[in-house]
Amino acid sequence: MVEVCPFRGVRYNQSLVKDLAAVICPPYDIISPQFQQELGRRSQYNFVRLEHGQESAQDTPENNKYTRSAALLEQWLERGVLKADETPALYIHKHSFTCLGQSYHRRGIICRVRLEEWDKMVIRPHEGLLGKPKDDRLRLLWALQANTSPVMALFEDRRQAISSLLDGEQQAEPIIDVSAVDGEGHKIWAVTAPDVIKQVCASLSDQPLYIADGHHRYESALNHKRERVSCSPSILPDDPLNFVMMTLVDFADPGLVILPPHRLVSGISATSLKNLAAKLKLFFDIDELSLAAPDVWLRFDDMLAVGQPGQVRLGLVGLAAGKVMVLKLRSLAAVGQMMPYFHSELYRKLGVSILDHVILENLLGVREVGEDANIAYSYDRREAVRKVSAKECQLAFILNSVKAEVIRAIADAGDRMPRKSTYFYPKAPAGLILHRLV
Repeated sequence: MVEVCPFRGVRYNQSLVKDLAAVICPPYDIISPQFQQELGRRSQYNFVRLEHGQESAQDTPENNKYTRSAALLEQWLERGVLKADETPALYIHKHSFTCLGQSYHRRGIICRVRLEEWDKMVIRPHEGLLGKPKDDRLRLLWALQANTSPVMALFEDRRQAISSLLDGEQQAEPIIDVSAVDGEGHKIWAVTAPDVIKQVCASLSDQPLYIADGHHRYESALNHKRERVSCSPSILPDDPLNFVMMTLVDFADPGLVILPPHRLVSGISATSLKNLAAKLKLFFDIDELSLAAPDVWLRFDDMLAVGQPGQVRLGLVGLAAGKVMVLKLRSLAAVGQMMPYFHSELYRKLGVSILDHVILENLLGVREVGEDANIAYSYDRREAVRKVSAKECQLAFILNSVKAEVIRAIADAGDRMPRKSTYFYPKAPAGLILHRLV
């Protein structure tokens, strides 16, 4: 089903760029304007200049952040700042990080994967898309003719056949070893042995891949391919533009951390806020816990735990002063008319679906979540509470994290979760390996 291939990765020439920690950057979608400037100050070669260049008030169709990134890429290639590896490889990426006080290691395979249309169900998405980021990535693809950061996708390593091969390859010295990039570590190994590559690719070929992070990048790559083919129908099947760079991670990887994007809501009228408690009581049983209690989050976790399929539990901060409210949906049938009819039964049972469609859209009148300027996101519930206390938002809705098996089930059903339903932490960085389409 899936065609996974090695490729000649383009990476920093470490004889010229000795401090890789100063040049790696996060993917575009989590780089704030302030952090963009900080990254630029770290090094004249920081990858942010390609991944997410700065806009200017004087930008024109001929001179803008995309054209400047393209010119800089060619300059770095000519000067040897970036160099292509001689031999096609699969790249093992060991990503070390800390989350909520616990240390993790996540292993991925950086490779190129043949682009497939969504309806073939070879590559399976699990979330909806927003238009603006997709357009940005498409414009960058046209300008650079390169994938600057990988799509992250999940696979099933049956009988740990792939894992044992990767373990053997990791006995060698890594080609990249960066220990301190904003609290994260990265090691890269290049797998070039033809027999190992053949076995890994064969093990992946008979199963679908599930996009974890990078839906916009994948969709942009699809659109770029369609547009290029419409301009040049004679493009060969093995042309690099028919592929996209991915990092593949095992569903069972102990470093696969999925955080819930808690909703931070602003811009609610005083009347809507006043009436919300009564509206919630029509559908939810409500308990309250004092935020001042030392064991509040232990008790909260116990109350938010879902015991049976279809049970929905949500947290709410900001409606009752000094309290976190636990909302327990009494009946899925009672809110059925508020849910989009065209989604699967599993979608309609998700806590994030109930929150977005029932509470935010119907009870509060917030327009489509994900497009609304009054909705922000936090992946740390304590930060969410702090933002309510600091009046940076009015309400914070606390979600349970979505399990990997639920993501797979949604994708297998051909459905997509609401936008911003999952956050795979941390995101794979940009600047380790680049995949050129020319």
